[in-house]
Amino acid sequence: MKAEVFLTDDYRPAEDEPFMNDRQLEYFRRKLLVWKHELLEQSNETIENLQDSGRSVPDIADRASEETDRALELRTRDRQRKLVSKIDAALRRIDEGEYGYCEMTGEPISLKRLDARPIATMTLEAQEKHERREKVHRDD
Repeated sequence: MKAEVFLTDDYRPAEDEPFMNDRQLEYFRRKLLVWKHELLEQSNETIENLQDSGRSVPDIADRASEETDRALELRTRDRQRKLVSKIDAALRRIDEGEYGYCEMTGEPISLKRLDARPIATMTLEAQEKHERREKVHRDD
């Protein structure tokens, strides 16, 4: 078992330190865990709200509005559920020593990109290339 890594509250990964050292990995692990916790909290709130809103609304316009709100809320939670699985995958990559490296090229993903999107699996260039390729195939 690894020793616990100490991080100050103001620690931010820097380009001048070794890439994906223990401090950087711990920083991203904590960032991912906080994000996951927030998403799960929001999900629990949604469940409570949906249970509370199960009442019958007599006005047809109000009922339609409520149903639209519920559908939107459920779509949002579904996206967040998928995001939680991506967070779990990123945490596994940290444990396996693969975090921070592009799955297409094997190159390091920039720290700025990882800080903005800690679930990123590709460098910005590889992601753009992937999206262009996807767009071309969608247009076929």
